[in-house]
Amino acid sequence: MIPRIAITAGEPAGIGPDLCIAVAQEHFEAELVIIADPQLLQQRAALLQQRLTLSPYRPASAPRAGQISIAPVQLRAAAEAGKLNSENATYVLDTLDCAIRGCNDRSFQAMVTAPVHKGIINDAGIAFTGHTEYLAEQTGAATVVMMLATPGLRVALATTHLPLAEVPAAITRDRLEAVLRCLHAELIDKFSIADPRILVAGLNPHAGEGGHLGREEIDVIEPALAGLREQGLRLSGPLPADTLFTPPCLARADAVLAMYHDQGLPVLKHMGFGRSVNITLGLPIVRTSVDHGTALEKAATGKADAGSLVEAIRAAMGMAACSTALAV
Repeated sequence: MIPRIAITAGEPAGIGPDLCIAVAQEHFEAELVIIADPQLLQQRAALLQQRLTLSPYRPASAPRAGQISIAPVQLRAAAEAGKLNSENATYVLDTLDCAIRGCNDRSFQAMVTAPVHKGIINDAGIAFTGHTEYLAEQTGAATVVMMLATPGLRVALATTHLPLAEVPAAITRDRLEAVLRCLHAELIDKFSIADPRILVAGLNPHAGEGGHLGREEIDVIEPALAGLREQGLRLSGPLPADTLFTPPCLARADAVLAMYHDQGLPVLKHMGFGRSVNITLGLPIVRTSVDHGTALEKAATGKADAGSLVEAIRAAMGMAACSTALAV
């Protein structure tokens, strides 16, 4: 089966269009449907001195390997590389909505997202904290989990885009149980790992040092893990984060659950920046993304590296194949 994968081009002033143009030069055993303003892509391709041939997206036709199609969404205002314009915030969200609709009706087997700029969307008066939260709201998903993956390491997050001061209160037993159940189920369903092994980090230094450096491990994390172990989940922890991310520990794990964004992601990005993939677990659809931001200063310069987007497409294809096999 040849999958059809939607790619949203992200912030039009950033490197998203550049990345879409770059992957259009590659061959995938899938049809890639770029959701963007066609004129924006052609203008950016001219600046990059790249040839770009896009076929109109025809949902009724069978997907073809190597096909690059365009599902047009019109910009609200002219886009200039490197210069944000809040008038295009609704354009960015329209591309996401188009991809979501296509995934919901099974026209697309997965969606892959180029980076958006959260600040400019908020400047437009739209409450937006990120792809993960937006996709959860639009699909009605009860629990979603942000996970980044690179060869040799998968890191999921108990909390995502929160100020650090708000993290302890957000780590509740109910939240941890929901996140770990989601992570466990998705490792089985979308990664074909029959009996996942998950390492769980503590919140505090040294995992609380027996309560001397904080009681969250004793009062919240340990009881949550104990209850889930009784249900058959293979969980280790809470473990000190400074020793958890070492080869001996990671050798016995299929994924790590970090308590907050900057506890786990710096390690993963140090290990595989440019080759890692952002994955949203818990959605009724498959969604992957790049591991970086809009890089406004690199837009239209030819310096943008499409490696993470290429990996995100490959990951989406693999996850879609797993999901299709399970459905059959």
